[in-house]
Amino acid sequence: MARLYLDGNIAAKVATQARPTDPLGAFMIGPEQLAVGRPGGPLEGVRFAAKDLFDVAGTRTGAGNPDWLADAPVATAHAPAVGALLAAGADLWGKTVTDELAFSLSGTNVHYGTPLNSRAPGRIPGGSSSGSVSAVAGGAVELALGTDTGGSVRVPASYCGVFGFRPSHGLIDANGLVALAPSFDTVGLFAAEGPALAAGWRALQAGAAAGPGPGTEAPAAPVGPRALGRLVLASDLLDLVDEATRAAVVSAATGLARQLGMAVSEAHLGSHGGPLVAGGAGDGGKAGGSGELARWRDAFRSIQLVEAWQAHGVWVTERRPTFGPGVGARFEAAAAASPEQAERARAVRVDVHRCLAEFLGDDAVLVQPAASGPAPPFDIAPAAKDDLRGRTLTLTAPAGMAGAPVLSLPLAEVDGLPVGVALVGLPGDDDALVEMATSVARRTPRST
Repeated sequence: MARLYLDGNIAAKVATQARPTDPLGAFMIGPEQLAVGRPGGPLEGVRFAAKDLFDVAGTRTGAGNPDWLADAPVATAHAPAVGALLAAGADLWGKTVTDELAFSLSGTNVHYGTPLNSRAPGRIPGGSSSGSVSAVAGGAVELALGTDTGGSVRVPASYCGVFGFRPSHGLIDANGLVALAPSFDTVGLFAAEGPALAAGWRALQAGAAAGPGPGTEAPAAPVGPRALGRLVLASDLLDLVDEATRAAVVSAATGLARQLGMAVSEAHLGSHGGPLVAGGAGDGGKAGGSGELARWRDAFRSIQLVEAWQAHGVWVTERRPTFGPGVGARFEAAAAASPEQAERARAVRVDVHRCLAEFLGDDAVLVQPAASGPAPPFDIAPAAKDDLRGRTLTLTAPAGMAGAPVLSLPLAEVDGLPVGVALVGLPGDDDALVEMATSVARRTPRST
């Protein structure tokens, strides 16, 4: 397969390409009013933006790549998630920058620049929902639609200090959305404040609830509403981050438990899974985590790569698009990925769901870092970037594999930089998690 990506020296020149009307560099189209919400709706007067993976009637969906944009037809209808927020009264104020075909966690885009992380200038915003999180963190909109396959809402929310929510897999209609790995892809939401997140979530539920269909199946059926009363920190997930991040997350979780009137404890998530796998990248160490956590991450990667090639392999082969280095390398890996290995990895999803259900029992929420540390600087060394990505994917894979909902709360900081505290429930716990967001102030004073 021919190399698909730009020269590394070009990639190193990534910089925010802001227009005078878009100082954040967050928008592909906008910020300008593209559609008016229904008068009298509960979100009347609220501005929102949509990641440039969602169809918006009258525009082309660019998916972060100029070649994809050139081939895209003009959308004749809004994606259901976009339509749901409009039906609730919110006004659409633009389409936002995304990493190419959502196949990255960094938020850098060699074609369109890097949206500003207003909470940490000089550092990446996180991806692939980079423009959406930048628009919310920078105050351009109150709500923004993103997507989360392997952490693309959770990680940007953590890096930029906003609320982020990844629902249970399959709850929100993903039609009208450029897919990456359909059995993981979820419609997600960013907000600057907890009540706004809750209002946006109610609108998505009312107007874009998913019906049965291919690609929407979670590893297990929703458990139904649980009465949540405990927070449990996963010690092996905490081991994936440095001491400062660990201390900040533990402190924030303790304060949150006190605020919510819940007990807080610590336990080992991986011990609820199958036998540890010895050897290879998963055999201990911060980058791999415990053998069980690494097994889950590697199973996630196997499935994601095969599904990404199934979704886009024909287009990539025939179009020969220009990709940035990281995205191009991932599509090369996707082309070589084994469907048989991915099929074996799908059985691991059932293991992960069972493990999470045992860990949480009847009333607990898992607490973990939303990302492996604060947002890294633009000039992070390649080896350090690879280590960061590996640890972050190990953190995000359990919820993704289980199809579980995750709420990222802006409750921690390290040296004045935001760090998200992620609350992970079981499929079906969505409303209870979002309700927690309404009780949490967007806070944590900067360190001096």
